[in-house]
Amino acid sequence: MEKKQVLLGHGSGGLLTHRLIKEVFLSRLNNPVLSELGDSAYLDYRQKLAFTTDSFVVSPLLFPGGDIGKLAVCGTVNDLVMMGAQPQYLSLAMIIEEGLELSLLERITDSISRAAKEAGVVVATGDLKVVERGACDQLFINTAGIGKLISKEKLSLKSLSPGDKIIITGNIGQHGLAVLTRRRSLEFDFRIKSDCAALNHLLLPLLKKTNAVKFMRDPTRGGIATTLNEVTQAIHLGIEIEEKNIPLSPQVRAACELLGIDPLYVANEGAAILIVRQSAANKVLSSLRKHALAKNARVIGSVVNGHAGKVVLRTLLNTRRVVDMLTSEPLPRIC
Repeated sequence: MEKKQVLLGHGSGGLLTHRLIKEVFLSRLNNPVLSELGDSAYLDYRQKLAFTTDSFVVSPLLFPGGDIGKLAVCGTVNDLVMMGAQPQYLSLAMIIEEGLELSLLERITDSISRAAKEAGVVVATGDLKVVERGACDQLFINTAGIGKLISKEKLSLKSLSPGDKIIITGNIGQHGLAVLTRRRSLEFDFRIKSDCAALNHLLLPLLKKTNAVKFMRDPTRGGIATTLNEVTQAIHLGIEIEEKNIPLSPQVRAACELLGIDPLYVANEGAAILIVRQSAANKVLSSLRKHALAKNARVIGSVVNGHAGKVVLRTLLNTRRVVDMLTSEPLPRIC
């Protein structure tokens, strides 16, 4: 039986478009805000907000531990969480290549629905475009997110000072290696799953009960090395990290050694870097480890006065090396 595919006519704005919206998207994502199907959504706010936007072009669309739909929701949710905001509403715009199988689009939309429900966010508005074969690679997704600020204090790089501790909430490198090893040209049996997850249920309760967290960032493209370099360059202080304290699964370690990839530069989609007051680091770490997403949380380093603008790694051999900013993406199309 011939598989149903997305046609150029599905992007015409006519009957096929309306059928696709109703049968694929509204049937899975429907809610009182989205059901209005207006050119924009009415939202009622009387407090400070965080606002973000992102685009997702991962290849392949499906990977161990997730897919482009889950990635779009979790990635947008996490960008809001890093600012100390409770995610509430998302927009969802899809650019679909002619010929995409409808069953695959339905599977991805189901994933979006599940991820949004688990994160407690509403898909409030959206858009749909269909382009000719070859104009994009199957499916691109653009999102925007709105959340209300709940953090007791504004999370800011300006608040950082020497002695502050750096915490990573989980194993690094999971997402980038999961995507890479699924590609046809690299069929390794490492059984690595992406860490793709929404972090609001992990981090927002922590922000509500303590003011120990000064800054948060999710180390996606470029990994923790690039994220920490961005921090040092902004604050004109240094950062020192301990290789022995960086959580890394045996599977990711083996894959990185085989492929010649430094895990410090590999993308993560379910881990966060927290910079916290030195006096509260152990308490924050203990609180994080009570949650399933942070069983492997570790203090991996500190903000220091020396080597301003640089990240220095103390290796397993007790030597030191500078961890530079990533020059280009070692793993293309991972988020």
